[in-house]
Amino acid sequence: MADTQQVDPKDERRVARIARQISSFSKAHGGAEGQVAYIGQRGARIVLVGEDGTWGDLVAPSYAVAEKAVEKSGITVHEAFDGEFAGKVETGPYEWTRMAGIQVGGKRAAR
Repeated sequence: MADTQQVDPKDERRVARIARQISSFSKAHGGAEGQVAYIGQRGARIVLVGEDGTWGDLVAPSYAVAEKAVEKSGITVHEAFDGEFAGKVETGPYEWTRMAGIQVGGKRAAR
């Protein structure tokens, strides 16, 4: 039976654009792994961790677009952001100041 489902051209362009961004991150950081998380109506968050410990994220308009983009980019995708995968993330002063520093007594980030 032939697949008669229409593919949205906008989504195909989004997939290609996000896959290029993932590939660029991967190339800049000696390879990368990722994890896709549903964030509600906003879509899906793709968390990337480079082989050098650098991390970043992208937001796709839907979980399906995110899944297709990571598949197209060819990176390893994890089911959850935990364990050995999460342990690869290296944080520095910026991350501590912006995210954890306020809660553990660090100085407040400028607004």
